[in-house]
Amino acid sequence: MAHEPRLSQALRALLAVQRVAALGTLADEGQPFVSMVPFAVDPVQACIVIHVSALAPHTNFMERCPQVSLMVMQAEVHGTPVHALPRVTLEGRATAPPHGSPAWASARDAYLARFPEAQAMTELGDFRFIAIQVAGARQVAGFGAARSLDAHDIAALLGPLN
Repeated sequence: MAHEPRLSQALRALLAVQRVAALGTLADEGQPFVSMVPFAVDPVQACIVIHVSALAPHTNFMERCPQVSLMVMQAEVHGTPVHALPRVTLEGRATAPPHGSPAWASARDAYLARFPEAQAMTELGDFRFIAIQVAGARQVAGFGAARSLDAHDIAALLGPLN
């Protein structure tokens, strides 16, 4: 396996340990709307997967405007400075793979590997998987350790380990 830089290792670890993200969408009038979503990484499609209800406002917003942003952040530890918390902001495009398609099956497999307790929810008619193809990211790995990643860089991190 090729050497992976320290910041790349830190980003993989952050996405592996943290299970929820803040999802930013645009509401009908263009106002920002942020919600909490559980997420998984689908290494086959090199994307982020969420599972959402048609009843949730963010689902309708993504259908109208598929440009989204996700923030994943290390949990705060009491008594330590919060300004250096490791975090990443991912920018991308949200799409719903057609039910039963290979992309849908891959998203479902990745999501259920992380959230097996969600099995019953995946069978409800108003829920769907959303694959977020990440176009860029801004990673802060700690105080003074930050970088921007393009679509190629982030796809390599989200994809399978070499």
